[in-house]
Amino acid sequence: MNYLVIKCGGSIFEQLSPSFFEELVQIQKEKEFVPIIVHGGGPSITKTLSSLEIETKFVNGLRQTTPEVLDVVEMILSGSLNKQIVRNIIKAGGKAIGISGVDGMFLEAKPVQNADEIGLVGEITNVRTEIVKMITDMDGIPVISPIAVDLFGQHYNINADLAAAAIAKSLEGTICLVTNVAGVLVDGEVQSSLSNKQVEQLIESQQITGGMIPKVHSAIDCLENGVSNVVIIDGTTKQSLTRFTKGEHSGTFFYLEEEMIYSGHNS
Repeated sequence: MNYLVIKCGGSIFEQLSPSFFEELVQIQKEKEFVPIIVHGGGPSITKTLSSLEIETKFVNGLRQTTPEVLDVVEMILSGSLNKQIVRNIIKAGGKAIGISGVDGMFLEAKPVQNADEIGLVGEITNVRTEIVKMITDMDGIPVISPIAVDLFGQHYNINADLAAAAIAKSLEGTICLVTNVAGVLVDGEVQSSLSNKQVEQLIESQQITGGMIPKVHSAIDCLENGVSNVVIIDGTTKQSLTRFTKGEHSGTFFYLEEEMIYSGHNS
């Protein structure tokens, strides 16, 4: 099976093309790819924490997660936002089942090394792929909230990029990072592919700047965490997801320079 792990950050949902979920459902029905959504929810979490007057801090880009913060994170990710995505897929004519990494111990985790500084943030140690395979075998689209659990029942906040990477690696699938840009622009042109070394050179020369830097770092992190194929596409543009699955030029592919990755979708 060609598993396609589609990672959507929390900030992209309001900007998605109206056809995005229809394209997703069509891809699932055509069965060339088996789509799985992994989502974040940063802006909604920050807004809710603020309304509850709960202080939120970030350490090296990761949310400092106290037990009080984690309750809110889980409420948003595994609750309202997850079900909003499920409803959008149903509205588009598909069948979706929303779960978190806690359900069936789908994502097992342990505390990160700097847990004393960052709190209840986890590192995934095991992915029970049979959980999502049960959903996809029912022609459902799994919608996954990146909350994990350990054998003692303690739950953890997981970076959505790292959760998507762990799931894609376990399923030997491709990761599609859905953003609000057409790909990586250099001198006004979208780059069809970039290596990890090229990315760092372009950042150093300030040809990749601003909000694009965390996007390309997420792509490289996925590769370094064992995913073979990673692409950034523009979720705000109609048919971008469809073009990618049809092998047409869409977005920017990434590869590790030491080990050039062949992709049938590379143009």
